[in-house]
Amino acid sequence: MISRIFSFLGRALAIYLSKPNSAYAPLTTNDPSKLAAAIKPGDVLLVEGDTRFSTAVKYITQSTWSHAALCIGNALGGSEPMLIEVDVLEGTIAIPLSKYAKMHTRICRPVNLSEADVQKVVQYAIARLGNAYDLKNVIDLARYLLPAPPIPARWRRRLLTLGSGDPTKAICSTLIAQAFESVKYPILPLIVPQARGSKKARRRNRRYRRELLHIRHHSLYAPRDFDISPYFQVVKPTIEYGFNYKEFRWHKPSLGTKQKEADVTA
Repeated sequence: MISRIFSFLGRALAIYLSKPNSAYAPLTTNDPSKLAAAIKPGDVLLVEGDTRFSTAVKYITQSTWSHAALCIGNALGGSEPMLIEVDVLEGTIAIPLSKYAKMHTRICRPVNLSEADVQKVVQYAIARLGNAYDLKNVIDLARYLLPAPPIPARWRRRLLTLGSGDPTKAICSTLIAQAFESVKYPILPLIVPQARGSKKARRRNRRYRRELLHIRHHSLYAPRDFDISPYFQVVKPTIEYGFNYKEFRWHKPSLGTKQKEADVTA
């Protein structure tokens, strides 16, 4: 009985958080055809998002991006590139790239990832299709009820691990982080200084210190980490396909339009 009550509450919260934010103004920054031509299997597509859930994630992570999806190309058939994402209501699903054609997006490409490892990353994600988010973990969803919780900046990322089960499954980054982790590809490693030699030598000369890279636990990843990672390249379709500012046609507003704009900004 208690389990059913928590599942009911969890689904109700998920439905509420998944509704579009009425204040969101869509901004399409990529031509859909160029986006489809530029994206490749293994790329991570970051999405700004337009839901209540997105608003909270963007605040907690202090980022433009609230969602991430992994491109698997045509691995499941069809002519349109496909993405694998984790949805709080539907779980792990495959969707067409066109779902995000009218949203602000960014392609992040793992640099020098071998073709064999690209396929392993893709297959890792495909193998998890159908995995569902456990809606009994109500506390994992309740943290997103306040779009801008009054939490100090240094603690915000820790909100992502609040709760039980798979803490960040609802914000989609965990699955992608695990997929890259499976081939030992770094995303945003922690840099931990470590000294060499005896304690006395370490105290006397700190230049013997070196850095070790530790892979950050996948439950702490957020969509923006693929954007700021030094190992992922930002791919902009407009630039990839020959941007020439000389070809732009600028609209010349009439005097009446200029006056209206001045009235709006005054």
